Amino acid sequence: MKIVLNLFFALLFVQSCFAVETPTSNAAPISHDIFSALLKKYVSDKGVVNYGGFKKEQKEFKKYLDLLSANAPGSAWSENEKLAYWINAYNAFTIQLILDNSDNDLKSIKDIGDKIKIPFVNTPWDVKFINIGGKKMDLNNIEHGIIRKQFKEPRIHFALVCAAKSCPPLRNEAFTSERLNEQLNNQAEKFINDTSKNKISKSSASISKIFDWYGMDFKPTPIIETLNKYSKTKLDSKAKVSYATYDWSLNGSF
Repeated sequence: MKIVLNLFFALLFVQSCFAVETPTSNAAPISHDIFSALLKKYVSDKGVVNYGGFKKEQKEFKKYLDLLSANAPGSAWSENEKLAYWINAYNAFTIQLILDNSDNDLKSIKDIGDKIKIPFVNTPWDVKFINIGGKKMDLNNIEHGIIRKQFKEPRIHFALVCAAKSCPPLRNEAFTSERLNEQLNNQAEKFINDTSKNKISKSSASISKIFDWYGMDFKPTPIIETLNKYSKTKLDSKAKVSYATYDWSLNGSF
């Protein structure tokens, strides 16, 4: 009983850390063209980020961040418009977090902040540097408190990029409501078939820790079924699945 209670209170603690009142506004859906133009210029087809390029065009990039900050999704927005907005916001503000710490010889996003990290307290994902609709937020609020909580869309784990080499590749175009389903499917295919992140054969697979950390988001679909939906190499139903070491090195350079 004590173990059950401890788990219960631990879950309540985690939920309270991620809890956030979702910002709203009366704004019309915004254009993500500024972000798309920058991504096309400074992100390779393999998702390698030229952070130096973003830094040189900080003024232009700030226009997009300000657009996000001033125009939170409204109730009249479609689900695709809202989800595209929040995915782009997560990725854009992650880039900005890297730029904000670029003078510290940054090798990994995990180098940001105190050397001793306390989960949900002082990790890079807990830095409240984001202002949307007048609300101070962090990256955890966006990912866990809004996207995962509200949309129940497992493919977001192939689209949200936390600036690490083992993350999905940063797409070199912004997500848009009109093409969101196509873009998410394409991200899933690119990520799952990337042998630097997932090694898949007929009888076994060494796959990204993302499938371990967020396993509940993919259920009730079995993990092998999820992989086979996008993988060029199909796994047997009884194939052995293990999880690869996650590389937190920065997914680009200055």
